[in-house]
Amino acid sequence: MDFNVKKLVKDAGTALSRVVQLTEEKLGTSEKTELDAHFEFLADRADATKTWTEKILKNTEAMLTPNPGNRIEDFFFEKIDKKKPNRLSNLEYVGIDMIEAGNDFGPGTAYGGALIKVGQCQQKLGQIERDFIGTAANCYVQPLRKFLDGDMKTISKERTILETKRLDLDASKNRVRKARSMLGQQSAERELRVAQSEFDRQSEITKFLLEGVSSSQAGHLRCLHEFVEAQARHYAQCHAAMQDLQRELAGMSGATFHPSTPPSPSAPAENGQERARVICDYDARDPSELSLMQDEVICVSKIPGDGDYLMGVRGNQRGKVPKAFLEPIVAS
Repeated sequence: MDFNVKKLVKDAGTALSRVVQLTEEKLGTSEKTELDAHFEFLADRADATKTWTEKILKNTEAMLTPNPGNRIEDFFFEKIDKKKPNRLSNLEYVGIDMIEAGNDFGPGTAYGGALIKVGQCQQKLGQIERDFIGTAANCYVQPLRKFLDGDMKTISKERTILETKRLDLDASKNRVRKARSMLGQQSAERELRVAQSEFDRQSEITKFLLEGVSSSQAGHLRCLHEFVEAQARHYAQCHAAMQDLQRELAGMSGATFHPSTPPSPSAPAENGQERARVICDYDARDPSELSLMQDEVICVSKIPGDGDYLMGVRGNQRGKVPKAFLEPIVAS
């Protein structure tokens, strides 16, 4: 019991010391230990990553599930670890109404038969949309949420601990300066050495976690590629379903069906450029270079006087890329 009381008194004294130190810093009457520039850079980058990831996650969830009530309901089902309810999409509701109306008007009539065909297509589009939402949630939304709930919360916790260690260190420095007796000076210096050691240790732990944010972004990039692939597959399936519907409707009316073709996914190379496939991943070493992802196709052109690098172009991005990481694509 005595030990607990002593510990309680000690903890209260430490908390009071931190409050006093923080107040004096706010008033400008006490010095503050500054973290090194590299640490501050890592902290700012982590804050920016957290902020933008939260925004992207929020808007992606809103895109996949526009109804805010459904998003709240899904959130609670996840928290209690239960399966989400199977809801019909708006497309499927429209499809059901069209099919019922077509049957009521008569499947043998032109309008009734067309309503049934269109309704069946709407139901198919609804299922395609459902598959895309599930895939996007697994490959992109969940990894982002896991990052925020796991890595970023851990980093935030360790940064809070570091701030308390920093306050303890600065309070110890003040006690050393204010010590009046030799005995008090020695005691304050011992406390300062302990506080400095704990601060340095916590600083290294926090810096290690902050440096890991870059590797998490590499993982997010892979998830982003999977999300884009799922979205491209979703729209391709929707396009195919609509072409089938147009063909069926044209057959019912006796008209000629002229299919619409989507634009080619890869634009031809410009004059003086060639297309090349990336053999393996490459991380740009400076702003003049272009990072590469394995198996992606980019446009390249020669750089006068440089036999080891080519100028790579990906959309609006340009930068030097090493020849060793590329495989030329021979036009057929």
